[in-house]
Amino acid sequence: MYDFLIVGAGFSGAVLAERLASQLNKKICVIDKRDHICGNAYDHYNNDGILIHKYGPHWFHTNSDDVFNYLSIFTEWIFHDHIIRSNVNGKLHPFPINRNTLNSFFDVNLKSEEEAKEFIEAKRKKNLNPKNSEEMVLSLLGKELYENFYLNYTLKQWNIHPRELAASVTARIPVRYNTKECYFNDKYQAMPKYGYNKLFEKLLAHKNITVLLGKDFFEIEKEIKFDKLIYTGAIDEFFDNCFGKLPYRSLEFEHETLEREYFQECQQVNYPNENRFTRIVEWKHATHQQSEKTSIMRELPVAYKKGREKFYPIPMASNNDILKEYQSEAEKLNSVIFCGRLAEYKYYNMDQVIARSLKIFSNLAKN
Repeated sequence: MYDFLIVGAGFSGAVLAERLASQLNKKICVIDKRDHICGNAYDHYNNDGILIHKYGPHWFHTNSDDVFNYLSIFTEWIFHDHIIRSNVNGKLHPFPINRNTLNSFFDVNLKSEEEAKEFIEAKRKKNLNPKNSEEMVLSLLGKELYENFYLNYTLKQWNIHPRELAASVTARIPVRYNTKECYFNDKYQAMPKYGYNKLFEKLLAHKNITVLLGKDFFEIEKEIKFDKLIYTGAIDEFFDNCFGKLPYRSLEFEHETLEREYFQECQQVNYPNENRFTRIVEWKHATHQQSEKTSIMRELPVAYKKGREKFYPIPMASNNDILKEYQSEAEKLNSVIFCGRLAEYKYYNMDQVIARSLKIFSNLAKN
C-alpha cells in the first residue's frame, strides 16, 4: 500500500517523490511508461563516450535560489553561459537580438545602448497590447528582424503562423541593447556535472521510493494500491479525451558523431530560414567534455501522432477552451493532483516545473 502513486518520472514526479518520501516519510511508487527515469531531460553516454540529451537540449537556468539550492543537494554543477547563434543568410548572428546582432545584420556601428534603443525605436511597430506572437515581435523589433529571425523559425516550430499563436510564445525571448551574449538573463546558468540522469538517480534513491519503468498507468492502475495519485501525463488522456484531444507539437532528432574536436563555435546554432531543422546543438560546449570527437544533434519539429512524444502544448485560444473543460473535471477529484507540462497543458521551463512541484509539496505538507 502506497501513500502516493506518481505517474511520470520526470522533474515533476521525481521532485514530489523525493520531498514526500524524505520530508513526510510517505511511501511512494513512481511509474513511467518509458524504460528510463528523467523524462525528457534524460541524458546518456553514446557509443563514442559523449554525453548527449536524447530528447533535445536541456539548458538549465533559473533566478530562483530555492530551486538552485534544492537541486544542489543532488548534483554538483558546471557553470556555463548558454551561448546561441542564429544563422541568417549564411552568417552567424548573436541571438537573442542584442547590439552586436544589430551591427552585424544591418551593417551599422551602434556604439551604445542609447544608440541601439533609438535604432530599434525607429523600426518597431508601436503596439501597447500585442494580441499574438507576430504583433509581439513587431512591437519589440520591427519587420526586418521579425521576418529574418522569427517568422520562419516559428512556422517550422509550430506549423502555425505567428499571428495565430499567443503573444507569450515570443515574449519569452529576451531583447537587449547591450552586447551581452548569453541567451538567458538568469542568475544561475549551469549543467549538472555528471548529467541529468545521475541527478535523478539521487532524487529517487530514498528507501521509501519504488520505481517501476515500462509501466503504463492505464494498464496497471488497478494493480497498485494507493491513497492519492499525482499525475504528470497528458490531462486529456486521463479523462479518455472526453472533451476532445488537446493538440501537441512533437520533435524528431538526428544525432551524429563527427571525427573532429568541434563542429560549431557554440552550443547551439538556430536555423530560422533554411533547412527543415530548427537548430543544431553541440553538447561538448555545455558539458565541457574532452574528446577528439564531437556529437551534434539536429532538431526537427513535426506533427504529433501516435508513437511520437508530446513535447509542446500549442498555445492557442481554442485549445484553452478545451483545457478549461478538463480542468473543471480535475477540480472534482480530491485524491488526484495534476502537475507538469502535459498535465497542466502549459509550457514550463525546467526551473518552473521544479518550483511548481515544490509549491505543491508545501501545500501537501500543510494538510
